[in-house]
Amino acid sequence: MAQGMKRLGISVAAVLGVAVIGLSGLISMSRLLDHDALRDAVESQIRTVTGLDFVADGRIDVSVFPGSYVSFHGARIKGSDAEAPALSVDVLTANLRLIPLLMQHFQIDDVMMLHPHIRVKRAADGRSNWTPFVETIARNMKPGADSPVSFSEIQIQNGELSYEDTAGEISENLRDLNLSLAWPSISRSFAATGQFDWRGERVDGSISLSDFLAALSGDRSGLKIKVASAPLKFSFDGTVANPISWMMEGTLSADSTSLREALRWIGQPPPGDGGFDRFALKARASMIGSSVALTNVNVEIDGNVAEGVMTYANNGRQTLQATLAAGTLDFTPYVKTIRLLAGGARDWNRQLFDLHALSATDLDMRLSAAKVIVGSTRLGKTALGANLRNGSLALSIGEAQIYDGIAKGSFGISYAEAAADVKAQFQLIDVDLQACLSDLFGTGRLSGRGNLNISLEAKGSSPYGLAQSLDGTAVLTGHDGAISGFNVEQLLKRLERRPLSGGGNFRNGKTPFDKLNIALDFDDGVAVATDVRVEGPAARLTLTGTASVPSRDYDLKGVASLTSSAGADNFELPFVVQGPWDDPLVFPDPESLIRRSKASAPLLDAVRDRKTRDAVRSVIEHLTDQKAVPEATVPDTPTGSGASRTN
Repeated sequence: MAQGMKRLGISVAAVLGVAVIGLSGLISMSRLLDHDALRDAVESQIRTVTGLDFVADGRIDVSVFPGSYVSFHGARIKGSDAEAPALSVDVLTANLRLIPLLMQHFQIDDVMMLHPHIRVKRAADGRSNWTPFVETIARNMKPGADSPVSFSEIQIQNGELSYEDTAGEISENLRDLNLSLAWPSISRSFAATGQFDWRGERVDGSISLSDFLAALSGDRSGLKIKVASAPLKFSFDGTVANPISWMMEGTLSADSTSLREALRWIGQPPPGDGGFDRFALKARASMIGSSVALTNVNVEIDGNVAEGVMTYANNGRQTLQATLAAGTLDFTPYVKTIRLLAGGARDWNRQLFDLHALSATDLDMRLSAAKVIVGSTRLGKTALGANLRNGSLALSIGEAQIYDGIAKGSFGISYAEAAADVKAQFQLIDVDLQACLSDLFGTGRLSGRGNLNISLEAKGSSPYGLAQSLDGTAVLTGHDGAISGFNVEQLLKRLERRPLSGGGNFRNGKTPFDKLNIALDFDDGVAVATDVRVEGPAARLTLTGTASVPSRDYDLKGVASLTSSAGADNFELPFVVQGPWDDPLVFPDPESLIRRSKASAPLLDAVRDRKTRDAVRSVIEHLTDQKAVPEATVPDTPTGSGASRTN
């Protein structure tokens, strides 16, 4: 037993002795290593694997234990001394494999670059300062080249990448770059995963190439890209090639909780002030250079889902073309911020237009939907076209089911000299007049069915400015309806019997009609009634006068008459329409009522003659026990005792 313990103790001591000797050898090896040979070996392996020829301008640190590595301070790529180097690294560390190192063989396990500065500068011909290095990497990786298997991982810590495109005037910076590169020293694939900061957002990203050499040589290679950030998520799965210009084909998807914020993040001004929140896109993509063609598109924005095809190009100016079909489209989020009326709903909004977004992109879109919603307006099957070019927007409606009828027309708006130039031409055929006029003009007093033809144009920097400059024509024809707010037949019959009976319930009831015709000419915001006729089963109406669009009020005169048998005398009553559009005053002409009264008509004629008027006044004063005292000599009489009383 004692001898066994003794032998065990000797064995343990021997092992510890060997360990101590080994550790001492490792510690002292760093002093015995040939630093020049080590540096040359590391540089050669980096150049062989990556194709990049590094040179160190600073010191070189070598360690064997506890970590086996060699660190180059102030490293950069050779051959880029004419200007800022394409790649410079504060510290480039090559971690070495320990066993080969003990045998004086220097083999790199992996490479870590601390604070690298990557600079990419692209010229107008498509070449960049990295083109020579990429060509070198591709040449070194070709089959048959002297490329022994070596390290397959490169790590980047706290790096920075700057990109400059002199032709496109693009300048971007990626900061706090932390990446892990799986270099294709064993397989043909390449992959990079990590995070970086771009425009104030942290981005997680990954990219992989199934054939790295093919991609570098411009041949086809599989490509996968994933980018995830708070504003936007993006992915692509397909192939890439570069025979002349970048070509990519595959499945593309994008997702954002707020497309408005995502557009701001990528440097695109979002259109308008409303909508563009939840967004999702999936499509088959074909990209050549800066042009993208999307097929099998499935796009969702603000709850609207559509399918079709889209193309996008950026050749100095952004252009978007699309043909989409949808079930239901709700445009309310995009128009709810366009307030034509002020808060009181009686005055036009005077807030200035902001139409700068019209000049950002050219647009050519065809859109069809089974149902369209715009605020309280509901449209059935609709075909729309939108064309935006050089700051001018043209909307066309091929055909839309609206107000139980059909709508056709066009709307154009352009932005020049800080003002909006608007033109509109519409045809509404066999529509519900009450719903139509309530939506378009804010009045629902007219019911029935009819046609509306509008041709208008205006120019202004606000809705109020447009109302002031409105020119054009509007023609409304209707049938089988009614005008609410007064009953002409009842009123005329009552006043025919008793002209001075008063209006009473004049503003109640409805006036039915068989035919309606309204023709208006607009000149600088004033609508002139050129032909306004209402023909009903029991009464007729005609109107002349004006309506002010800026002040939204009427100043009209008309004649109402009862429909009677042929040869009979018709009772005619002149009347006046005055006041705001949404609540006008309609009242009969008082002079005509007095004339129709047998008792009052002579008095009206009498007071028009001065002598007779003075005599009548004298009689009235005598009856009321008042003296005709000139206004300037009337003494101040305190309220109460002494005040005259009128009987």
